[in-house]
Amino acid sequence: MSYHIYSFEKLEVYQLARKYKIDIKLTSRLFPKEERFELISQINRSSASISSNLAEGSGRASNFDQAHFTNMSYATGLETIDHLNTALDMEYIDENKYTALRIKLDSILNKLNALYKFQINNKEILKKKV
Repeated sequence: MSYHIYSFEKLEVYQLARKYKIDIKLTSRLFPKEERFELISQINRSSASISSNLAEGSGRASNFDQAHFTNMSYATGLETIDHLNTALDMEYIDENKYTALRIKLDSILNKLNALYKFQINNKEILKKKV
């Protein structure tokens, strides 16, 4: 028995975002337990939203609807930066871990920006191409 691979699952940016949320989850396990309902929850939710917004947007019929969800994915990536900054400021992560996570996130954000531009500028309905 097999299953269907959806178009968003083939996107490199989705695959990177999927791995990134695991990196964040593993990192946030090292934060103090008193952050469980605050920073840990916030950073895990924002990093997970990067890939989940791509998945949800892929189900939309128009390019502009898809682009809207790609933009939301980008915005939650920026939110994740703020949470990483807090983790660094609170010394929950060191400079090396922060830099590694930021470099990965910057790559994802650049790819999301390129995807957004493609979705906005494409004259054909993307659903017909898939």
